[in-house]
Amino acid sequence: MPRVFLSPSTQENNYYVTGGTEEQYMNLLCDQVIPYLQSSGIAYTRNDRSQSASAAIAQANAGTYDLYVALHSNAAPEGQYGTKRGVDVYYYRYGSNSRRAAELFVRRLKEVYPLPQLVRAVATTDLGEVTRSRAPAVLLEIGYHDNYEDARWVEENVDAIARQIAM
Repeated sequence: MPRVFLSPSTQENNYYVTGGTEEQYMNLLCDQVIPYLQSSGIAYTRNDRSQSASAAIAQANAGTYDLYVALHSNAAPEGQYGTKRGVDVYYYRYGSNSRRAAELFVRRLKEVYPLPQLVRAVATTDLGEVTRSRAPAVLLEIGYHDNYEDARWVEENVDAIARQIAM
């Protein structure tokens, strides 16, 4: 049976321009992903939302998982708030399984994001949740929470996004 570690954001101070927080929406998203995983026979473990990303990585590394999935939403750099849109799926630059997973997530998320040309896989060697996990890992930045259209898209499409993530 496949095993997935889910790590929704614990960033309670990243506010959506429409209200709510990154932590709130990514945990709602995770809540919706879980039944799809269960119905597909995929075992999962979820991070403890009261702990840090480093604690989630340690928790995952203490177990055996086929994939580590971090769920986040993005924010534009200071001075550009509200101007960026899209979905970025980060993967470990030197991990072929991480890249393969990212490409699968990109393909699925293009089906539900209103601007599919802005859904992309991005190689990284900087993000701890991607580089420090023993399992192949991806970090999904599901839209920009400082962009009104992206924030509304997340709020209005939690189930559709969750279904694509689980697929």
